[in-house]
Amino acid sequence: MFEQLTERLQGAFRSLTGRGRLTEANVEDALREVRRALLEADVHYKVARRFVDEVKSRAIGDEVLRSLTPGQQVVRIVHEEMVKLLGGAAVPFAVSGAPPAVIMVVGLQGSGKTTFCGKLARHLRKRGRHPILAAADTYRPAAQDQLVKLGGQLDVPVHTGRPGDDPVAIATSAVDAAQQSGADTVILDTAGRLHVDGDMMSELERIREAVRPSEILLVLDSMTGQDAVNVASEFVERLDFSGAVLTKLDGDTRGGAAVSLRAVTGKPIAFASVGEKLDALEAFHPDRMASRILGMGDVLTLVERAQEAADLESATKLEEKLRKESLTLEDFFEQLQALKKMGPLEQLVGMIPGASKAGPVEVDEKALSRIEAIINSMTPEERRDPGAIDGSRRRRIAEGSGTTVQDINRLLKQFGEMKKLMKQFGRQGKRGRLPFVSPFGA
Repeated sequence: MFEQLTERLQGAFRSLTGRGRLTEANVEDALREVRRALLEADVHYKVARRFVDEVKSRAIGDEVLRSLTPGQQVVRIVHEEMVKLLGGAAVPFAVSGAPPAVIMVVGLQGSGKTTFCGKLARHLRKRGRHPILAAADTYRPAAQDQLVKLGGQLDVPVHTGRPGDDPVAIATSAVDAAQQSGADTVILDTAGRLHVDGDMMSELERIREAVRPSEILLVLDSMTGQDAVNVASEFVERLDFSGAVLTKLDGDTRGGAAVSLRAVTGKPIAFASVGEKLDALEAFHPDRMASRILGMGDVLTLVERAQEAADLESATKLEEKLRKESLTLEDFFEQLQALKKMGPLEQLVGMIPGASKAGPVEVDEKALSRIEAIINSMTPEERRDPGAIDGSRRRRIAEGSGTTVQDINRLLKQFGEMKKLMKQFGRQGKRGRLPFVSPFGA
């Protein structure tokens, strides 16, 4: 995420943090590089200029330049100004109004609207609400079918119309259906176009007047950069949407849309979509996103993902096994599954502070798949007692998992080393509470 921008900004910071003393000229040179990095990331030119001016006005002064760590002070100012640029304090997304509350989802075709509707339904249901999905896109042939499929995966009801139905009629009948069924939230998937046009906006305005939504969320493809901001500017003029959603953020190496959107439209970013799976949705936190952009990691989001993926009962059992030094490959396999639930490994590594300073990290997702295949090819006895796996068993496991005996040997060696490390934690735990138990046993 934002790899190009992060690398360029860190390059600019190196010229500052490597010096014991800074001059105004040093700061100006570094900020010139920051401005160039922002423009290359497709950040709106007015936003980039204003951002650099704000940083410069704070950074060039005796308090900063004569401090013991002037370079770090400038980086701190850049971080604080980046947080302000992205929206300042995070505003939790909360559905308000008498039930059923209507959330109207709008945007261009191909931005990921329909998939986001499914992600939002999952997000709200995990927080105690009872949503229904409503398919008001009568133009794209597969839109209703896609929404019905998503509803089936989530076990969330989907309200659809008949071919030729007016989208306004579908929206109002969806609200009626929600009232009758006891659902407290209607997530309304509206039609998009390949570009903003008058007919599209008129239809959305008619739907808005008919159902009076409590929230209007504009879904934008972050990878389109400045185009996404231009689209948002037109939507805010006609619809005055309440919040934006940036999709495909996991593939966005530049970050221009994320950085520019709030400053240009005045509207907050409510959610960030960071993958194709239905659980790949994050509430947008300006401070955390600023830290990611500047290569400082994002520990809080990493912890939240771990907490969501971890099963409290399983974690308690794991801690007990660590105390008794009885960890097995079955336990290891369970923790591997929890790790996968947290998202792609490259994303997780990017959230670790300082990881980006070591350069691009390539994570071999296939290696995890090989480990899963190997453990799945073992018998329950072998998983519980790896010491029983002799040469003939290793050959059988390798054949069953499509791997080699060398792969089996490597896994068993790594598991043995991990058990030694876990014994140290276990001994510490006997003297008191274990200092830390990871959700994935490492």
